[in-house]
Amino acid sequence: MAMVETVLGPIAPDAVGVTLAHEHLHVLSDGVPQAFPRLYDRDVMIEAAVRRVNDVAAFGAQTIIDLTVLGLGRDITIFRDVAARTSVNIVAATGAYFFDRLPGYFRQRSVEHLAEQFVLDITEGIAGTDSKAGILKCPTDEPGLTGDNEKLLRAVAQAHVQTGAPISTHTHAATHRGRDQVRVFREEGVDLTRTVIGHCGDTDDLDYLYEMADTGAFLGMDRFGYDANLSLERRVAAIAALCARGHAGQIVVSHDYCCHIDWLPHPINHPSMTYLFTEVVPALRNGGVDDDTIDRFLVENPRRLLSGE
Repeated sequence: MAMVETVLGPIAPDAVGVTLAHEHLHVLSDGVPQAFPRLYDRDVMIEAAVRRVNDVAAFGAQTIIDLTVLGLGRDITIFRDVAARTSVNIVAATGAYFFDRLPGYFRQRSVEHLAEQFVLDITEGIAGTDSKAGILKCPTDEPGLTGDNEKLLRAVAQAHVQTGAPISTHTHAATHRGRDQVRVFREEGVDLTRTVIGHCGDTDDLDYLYEMADTGAFLGMDRFGYDANLSLERRVAAIAALCARGHAGQIVVSHDYCCHIDWLPHPINHPSMTYLFTEVVPALRNGGVDDDTIDRFLVENPRRLLSGE
């Protein structure tokens, strides 16, 4: 039986349970905490994350996939501390989050060298710890498939092929960037049934959503609460349409919530990380999605994504 890696060690697929498929315990500006530690209170960041994780645990959540990677200030010690103080499994990611230019170190080095770093996070552990990554992450946004972005996608794809770890992406849905990712992944031999094309929930362009679903990939309906991108009602209607077409087994749900983010000097106006349970699930029911199907979004689909079952 394939095990699922969490920051505190591997668990059986049956222990994954109700899963939020795309969240962030923290998002930090790479290098700034190391250069100016006085700007950060680590205890405050951990307390904020523990509170929010405990909040979702009270609604039955058992696992959070945290997609914080290089480019988002990943600190594996924060993940481990939060996991140790809560009952929720934290699945950490490897990969990187750069739309255009990679960091200077990787710009003049090979795709294979970049892929090797991701493989080592998966097979040996992250940043000198025994916490292994359980998923890979990469983005493609409005700038499109730049040279460095394509290099990153190919490195993630190669790490997937070498390890079997699943992939979850960030996309700019309005410009259909999932198409770029699917093309590159296919060229590299990625199993698209172990891939989430992220942020598909930011559009209700059904032709595009059906096209992505027809690849066999999971669709990340994972930005609930981002009403400026698309209202809750339109997000629910798109999910209902996908289910009616037979794609209920390819949908995962989440918020893309940040328990702490340093990009702005004030908190982001975003609903609680429990919004999925208090608002989205009732809206799905009202939109004609039954409880068994909602359970597939929250339990069965994430388990298959993470374990390969």
